[in-house]
Amino acid sequence: MATRATRWIFLVSGVGMASWAPMVPEVKARLGLDDASLGLVLLAFGGGSMLSMPLVGVLAHRYGNCRVISVAGLLLCLAIPVLAIVPNVLTLAATLLYFGAMLGAVDVAMNAHAVEVERRDGRALMSGFHGLFSIGGLVGAALMSALLALGLPLSIDAVAIALLLALIVLSQRGNLLSHVDDGAKQPIRFRPPRGLVLLLGVLCFVSFLAEGSMLDWSAVLLRDFRGFSAASAGIGYACFSVAMAAGRLAGDWVIARLGPVWTVRVGASLAAAGFLLAAMAPWSPASLLGFVLIGLGASNIVPVMFSAAGRLPGSAPAISIATVTTLGYAGLLSGPALIGFVAHASNLPMALGVVAGMLLLVAGAAPIVRR
Repeated sequence: MATRATRWIFLVSGVGMASWAPMVPEVKARLGLDDASLGLVLLAFGGGSMLSMPLVGVLAHRYGNCRVISVAGLLLCLAIPVLAIVPNVLTLAATLLYFGAMLGAVDVAMNAHAVEVERRDGRALMSGFHGLFSIGGLVGAALMSALLALGLPLSIDAVAIALLLALIVLSQRGNLLSHVDDGAKQPIRFRPPRGLVLLLGVLCFVSFLAEGSMLDWSAVLLRDFRGFSAASAGIGYACFSVAMAAGRLAGDWVIARLGPVWTVRVGASLAAAGFLLAAMAPWSPASLLGFVLIGLGASNIVPVMFSAAGRLPGSAPAISIATVTTLGYAGLLSGPALIGFVAHASNLPMALGVVAGMLLLVAGAAPIVRR
């Protein structure tokens, strides 16, 4: 029951996050935002997640993951209709900050809960959970787009999505593990990440940076260097996304046979090869194949890292995962900008080659997940 409920919560998180994407053009047009203003406001979304994660780690450690998932999941649903009706830029920024904070809260608590479910079940489950998150992203974007295509008002579409997600959270709340970790009674001290937690966080930073580079730079590479039109350049990210979802759905089987160390080692090496192929090969099909390799290779790195963080001795799973997730999100947010700086100093293929080198360092550090 707990395993199934965890899968539903990962799906809810993916649907909730992705439902915002089709709303962006509508909100941008209604508020009269230009690209620069919209980009600045969107920083509030990631900023809200990063600000909430350390605090949520403490709350989940103290009160249990089930309570945090239930409360944050329902509060997340409230944000979706508000995003559809925000009257001005200031309200949009505040709502995105709140939306990001609730998504970050669900993210930390559901991963900590997944670690406990995985431990009780005695087999690898984390990649499958993250696969449901990826599927939720595809479903959320498709469902909101379909509702908009029917001609319904955006506010009605957003309320429908929010009600659906709220019903799922309420229906699964009783199936989530309700216990509080034994370490919850210990005093909690705030301190900078260090040791294995810090190293896992740095490796997640690189992995999230690689994922973020696909979102922000894959279409640019295809359009400016491979001759794709602006309308078709998005196919690169689609190839990456589908491959990542497929890799995560098969990830538990892969981890059971290769083990976590070789899963990270092979996955990071495969993703690095994909970056090199996409960046260096001059043929368009080779670039698309490279994006597929990146999706397959990167798909199970973060789930394995999260599982490893949740098993670290002497630290509550929720707090360790909060630390690692925060550092990972820092890579997701700042990584594309760092790639832009390198690309400006050289060119985009060279910048993506640097990402390949960073992933090879992740492959070399793979034995950390055994500990």
